[in-house]
Amino acid sequence: MENRFFKNIAEKKISLGCVVTLSDLTVSELAGDCGMDFIWIDAEHAPHTIDGVMKHLIAVRGTGCAGLVRVRANEPMLIKPYLDLAPDGVIIPMVNTAEQARAAVAACRYPLTGIRGCGVRRATHYGADDFFEYRAASETKPLVIVQIEHIEAVKNLDAILDVPGIGSICVGPCDLSGSMGILNQMNDPELNKVIDEVCAKVKKKGLLLGTAAGDFPRWRDRGVDWFTGTSDWGAMAAGIRAWKKSCEEA
Repeated sequence: MENRFFKNIAEKKISLGCVVTLSDLTVSELAGDCGMDFIWIDAEHAPHTIDGVMKHLIAVRGTGCAGLVRVRANEPMLIKPYLDLAPDGVIIPMVNTAEQARAAVAACRYPLTGIRGCGVRRATHYGADDFFEYRAASETKPLVIVQIEHIEAVKNLDAILDVPGIGSICVGPCDLSGSMGILNQMNDPELNKVIDEVCAKVKKKGLLLGTAAGDFPRWRDRGVDWFTGTSDWGAMAAGIRAWKKSCEEA
């Protein structure tokens, strides 16, 4: 089945997704079957194991839903095992300088472009695909997504955006607000001014823009290419609360 995420990119349509924090792979299969364009498997804040992340990626295979994985840190040895699970994109948190951005790209690419170790398994369909064809494709896949989520990154944004190999920028409003001393004050005018400026620069550079928080219409107006404002636990909690309220009011 065609990957909706990359199809939308080609057609300049916005992709919508869901953050996956729970270990049960059913939530990813459900998200794919419900039409989500991508899942964001959060291995930074959620208690996912490497094995669990692989199962979530397997769960969306054949649904048309892309699998993006957010790793714990911008460290090659942490990133490497996730790459070998063949995600569609890798989200790398707290990239605050051009040097860190170059390191993130290098960790995701084989020599001579980068420093990724070679341990191909799932990415070549267990040897069914030609390695050298996969090697050529690996120059652009998985998508390298760096997070701009600190005021230091905003100050260094022009240099970060000039780093070759970055496929997308993901704005992290909550941590960004924390670095500005206004943690989770999403309506703060100064925060939104900074976010507007970041988004404008990303779009001018021609990079994909994404986020996982906030009001969709506002981000749509900023030119977002992919967006998620929900998660597995969030959707479940909202549904339970709405059902409980409907019973109490009946």
